[in-house]
Amino acid sequence: MIWVKRGAFALVGVLVLAVAALATWEPFMATASAPPTPATYSAEIIRDGYGVPHITGKTDADAAYGVAIAHAEDDFFTLQDVVAMSRGRYGAIAGAEGAKVDYVYHLIDARGTAEREYPRLPADTRALFEAYAAGLNQYAAEHPDEVKLANLFPVAGIDVAAGFALRQPFFFGLDGVIGPLVAGEPLRREHGPDIPGFPRPPLPGAESGKEDAPKQARTLVLPVGGDAEHLGSNAFAVAPQKGGGTTTLVSNSHQPLRGGVAWYELVVESGEGWHFAGANFPGSPFPFLGHNEHLGWTNTVNTPDMIDVYQLELDDTGMRYKLDGEWRDLESEWVTLPVKLGPLVLPIRQEVLRSAHGPVIRNAKGAFAVRYGGIGQLQQLDAYYRLNKAKTFAEWEAQLARLAIPSTNFIYADKTGTIAYVYNAAIPARPESVKVDWRGVLPGTRSDLIWQGAVDYNSLPRIVNPATGWLYNSNNTPFTAAGAGSDLDPQAFSPVMGIELKQTNRSRRAYELLSKAQVLDRATLERIKYDTGYAREGYVARMFAGLEGLKATGQLAEARDLLLGWDFTSDGQGRADALAMLLIRDFMAADYNNKPFPDVAEKLQAASDHLMTHFGRLDPPLGDLVRLRQGDKDLPVDGGSDTLRAATTWDVAEDGRLSLKHGDSFIMWIEWQPGQRVTSRSVQPFGAASTRPRSPHYTDQMKLFVEHKLKPVHFWRDDLLAQASSRKIVTTAR
Repeated sequence: MIWVKRGAFALVGVLVLAVAALATWEPFMATASAPPTPATYSAEIIRDGYGVPHITGKTDADAAYGVAIAHAEDDFFTLQDVVAMSRGRYGAIAGAEGAKVDYVYHLIDARGTAEREYPRLPADTRALFEAYAAGLNQYAAEHPDEVKLANLFPVAGIDVAAGFALRQPFFFGLDGVIGPLVAGEPLRREHGPDIPGFPRPPLPGAESGKEDAPKQARTLVLPVGGDAEHLGSNAFAVAPQKGGGTTTLVSNSHQPLRGGVAWYELVVESGEGWHFAGANFPGSPFPFLGHNEHLGWTNTVNTPDMIDVYQLELDDTGMRYKLDGEWRDLESEWVTLPVKLGPLVLPIRQEVLRSAHGPVIRNAKGAFAVRYGGIGQLQQLDAYYRLNKAKTFAEWEAQLARLAIPSTNFIYADKTGTIAYVYNAAIPARPESVKVDWRGVLPGTRSDLIWQGAVDYNSLPRIVNPATGWLYNSNNTPFTAAGAGSDLDPQAFSPVMGIELKQTNRSRRAYELLSKAQVLDRATLERIKYDTGYAREGYVARMFAGLEGLKATGQLAEARDLLLGWDFTSDGQGRADALAMLLIRDFMAADYNNKPFPDVAEKLQAASDHLMTHFGRLDPPLGDLVRLRQGDKDLPVDGGSDTLRAATTWDVAEDGRLSLKHGDSFIMWIEWQPGQRVTSRSVQPFGAASTRPRSPHYTDQMKLFVEHKLKPVHFWRDDLLAQASSRKIVTTAR
């Protein structure tokens, strides 16, 4: 029996060692970047009354260093998640969901792209990223108790660049392809203009004369892009002849209110001419939208056909594919994904495959390669920096013409009164002479289908200074952007580009309201931006047709009749607003994502049951149902899914309330008035310090946000110093 006891003790010892190893292996195995080159940076961080930082440096690099410090002071929690993603280690923080991100990081070779492309960037752009990395490293070193993951720091500029390489394709829906391929599910087709020889099939139940719903992203639970199921944003530009002499740009992005793609507001200024107010995402040294003294821009998501899928023909080994009649070896790499499980981090081995087409995914149906616009490119790091410093429309547009930023609509305005809309997208340069259905799964055996590069910039939809005096986009087709007589003709653009034809409710409402307005002064434009109405068209009309034909009794009949009397606004004043809020989102999502249309009776039953369970009535005030919650603040919100005042998605709390998590986020209102310097106003849903509960700026903008109010942006230094709440110099150790 002694040997049994000894064996038991030995087994326990082995198990203890195994547990210890699983709890500690990951930081030691993590591949660190080369230590950043020692440099000295210095920046001044002045915060206004709402805690928004104005960061000043002698050089642009000094300012970028200060951006990292200021952002870490407000949200180091999220910054670390982004850094972990950029190094393929997010699973060690977020478990299985994080490991999905790490898998894609390896699949699309984000690190390899950074290692190849980052050294090719101009020296001043790389200096910006190195300085930003230095700021992150300094904050981590000075606050070790806040660091989530051992050996996460120091980072170098190339690590920050790898994060960009990971995130950029998800804004045009790469997760909507990778997700179904991994799961072996059918791919939803893109429904753009007809390709000659391949007519577009109507969607089941599509209304005659109506547009088809486009392919949109299918959520893979990747916190690196927008909310894929409910993409949104509004943007407006008004020329002085329509705005009573004022040139106006309204940025109204719809992003998650928290996390890696939540907006962070800042102002940067340097002695090298970089002076810009706007917002960025965690992990960026510069703003992505906003304004400088001369010009400004904002963005909305567009959905051209940016992605092609190829089915490969494999040999019996499964490791060779046929291309042009010859067998080629698949590139194979085994990677280790860290997956946090309680106190342990499990090492999960995963094979990553690539072909001449791009990343390869194998499932029960075969092997599929994916190729997408901007694949393997990283010039957007330089392009955004140059956009920040552009002084004229020509300088600004020259950066867009590079097509370095893979996709997103740009709405522009400047102090000269110029307004513009650019349907920016590095759409694949598909050979039009090849007659294949580019929206279907392509044969992987033909190299002539492996396109190189992007279409020419001049082939994209673009409008400058329309006769109507206004431009807008609400994630709709670019062919409704400027009003009657100024809109573009879709027949003038190649169908192979797959430019979307869809309309959103926000687009229908904006187009109608902008077209009717005699003048688009501040008051009129505010009414449009905060509009809560629905047009009885598209999916809304289809849903109500289903309600009108619904035979029901009891509670279901009462709910049906309540909705049939609805005034089609979500302003919180009508008895049916809460019921409509619960019902409409799923119908919108089906339309946006080309999914089967929901069963009206089933959805109405679920919505009415929810209200009766939690409120004891079918008609509670909308503000009782939809809440903006942070810390101990809990405020009512108006708006709805796909209204211009957007309350798009939410978490259902235990009390049955809907806690808003996506919709109207950072709003910025920019004006150039005659003879005056640029001014702007803005608001965030929560505050500048979004993950710092002890900060006075954790929730201090919430009341403004729910009341449709904006606060001043202190772009000019003299204005800022007159009411600064704090001021300090930060510098690297010498």
